[in-house]
Amino acid sequence: MFMLRKALLIIFLFSVLKNYSQKKDSSNFSMAQAEWDLKALQKTLFFSKKENERFEANKEFLKLWLEVLANPKSLEYPFDSLKEISKITSRDKKFRIITWNVPRNDGTQSYFGFIQVNNKKIQKKGLFGKTITIQYEVFPLLDKSASVKSPENYVSDNTKWFGMLYYDEIIDCDGYYTLLGWDGNDNLTQKKFIDVLFFRTDGVPVFGKDVFKVPKRSPKRAVFEYSSEVAMSLKYNSKNNSIVFSHLAAKDEGSVLEGQYQYYGPDGSFDAYEQSKDRWVLREDIDARNLKNKNDNLKKPDPKKEKDLYKPKK
Repeated sequence: MFMLRKALLIIFLFSVLKNYSQKKDSSNFSMAQAEWDLKALQKTLFFSKKENERFEANKEFLKLWLEVLANPKSLEYPFDSLKEISKITSRDKKFRIITWNVPRNDGTQSYFGFIQVNNKKIQKKGLFGKTITIQYEVFPLLDKSASVKSPENYVSDNTKWFGMLYYDEIIDCDGYYTLLGWDGNDNLTQKKFIDVLFFRTDGVPVFGKDVFKVPKRSPKRAVFEYSSEVAMSLKYNSKNNSIVFSHLAAKDEGSVLEGQYQYYGPDGSFDAYEQSKDRWVLREDIDARNLKNKNDNLKKPDPKKEKDLYKPKK
């Protein structure tokens, strides 16, 4: 039944996107009104205590986003009043990635989103072999994370996306973009990610890439899993172009808790991925005292607030 629902969602997304793209008249479309309508749906989508109401509202939310994003002008519209979703625009203005999660009653999450792309000019084959020029494209993100056994090594396009909530983007390097993401996972653990996005020559977005230099491994993204009761720091440091993060360990290292991530949390030390040419190179046990930047004055994160940031209020 779950796979059937996923298949129907895929058909729904692409059929609606196609229809709206064909019939939308941008001159008669109000972004402000669309934002108001989206905001109204958020009340049920993110704050209803009933799972079925959240997912029914999400269907309407998706449908309205498809209508909105069919208009190229939407790429420049900020949607500032939509506080419960993540909107990340790349520093070079090539794309914006919009993501959100719908929590389930069992503690797991379902993720949704879109990528808006501002192509310089990509040539594609249209109907009857005719070459067409495309500048603006929208790609629905279809979450397949529930079926992925090894997220660290998973590479896919937008139709088989490993779902997460993105909260930061790092300047592109040698044709790829680095994204920082979060996943509520379940009632026991949560996850953070250093994900990688690049675009194929035909413009299709792909997630996961062999750009991490780690001893004895070749991961396509970095994955950190830890207790839902603690907070982990994972942020970009512009001072030395590195991604600094808390080192995670079990409460009693070397004990039977090893590998049981519900007992993992920061141990007080820090590691980092430092950019070297086109690679992210792992550096362990760094001195984080010399890596202060403007973000270090922010309050220490509250683990419970981090866990519940995009969950409905009780």
